[in-house]
Amino acid sequence: MSTYVYGITAAAHPSLPEGMGGVGDPPRPVRILKEGDLAAVVSDAPEGLRPKRKDLLAHQGVLAETEAAGSVLPMRFGSVAPDDDSVTGVLAERADHYAERLRALDGKVEYNIKASHVEEAVLHQVMAGNPELRALAESNRKAGGGSYEQRLRLGEMVVAAVRAREAEDAVELCEALQTEAADVSVGPESTGWLANVSFLVAQDSAGTFLAAVERFRAGHPHLEVRANGPLPPYSFVEPGPSAPAGTTAPGAQNGSER
Repeated sequence: MSTYVYGITAAAHPSLPEGMGGVGDPPRPVRILKEGDLAAVVSDAPEGLRPKRKDLLAHQGVLAETEAAGSVLPMRFGSVAPDDDSVTGVLAERADHYAERLRALDGKVEYNIKASHVEEAVLHQVMAGNPELRALAESNRKAGGGSYEQRLRLGEMVVAAVRAREAEDAVELCEALQTEAADVSVGPESTGWLANVSFLVAQDSAGTFLAAVERFRAGHPHLEVRANGPLPPYSFVEPGPSAPAGTTAPGAQNGSER
């Protein structure tokens, strides 16, 4: 029977959620596997597990119950090991590493920030800031739209200018928010977003961080900025960030939402 891994924590964790229901239908009972100073919160892995809402919520619920009383390294939804021995073997092999990560992430949460351009607003900014673009657009307008080659050239120049602005805005976002965070993790590129960045934030500094997000949003009206959190610090668990060595993670958690 494969083993589903929710997270890794200290064996001395004061309140491990043994016996509560986890993923699966019916829910698989949560178990605790201990190895030295570490513990893994696990259950039997259901066959054919997919990221359905019920199981995503169950995964989050187990992590929330664990995290309420102490630090936990959260695994992403779908992290599965071949068996219990594989899990405890990883705990033994990576003991120092996981202990360091538990200390580093104690009392911290993740906020995922995504940003995209408001199309009309950014086009206005690009045109206003580029005399060559304005001149070409005006020339085409006077020529009744311009030739195919002229329209193509204008389109290519606009696309290049917008892409350059996307890169600039992504850098500005990171610079504006990283001073309020303990760590930063840039997520994979995704369609429609110019920035997909996760920030590790101390729980007692969350208000300050969110205030910085609001200031950035107010100062950049040509951007749509979305903040998702607080989340377990998925993006700051190593190796991965999706799972410990020896596990597979067919599902994605929170897009991390990435």
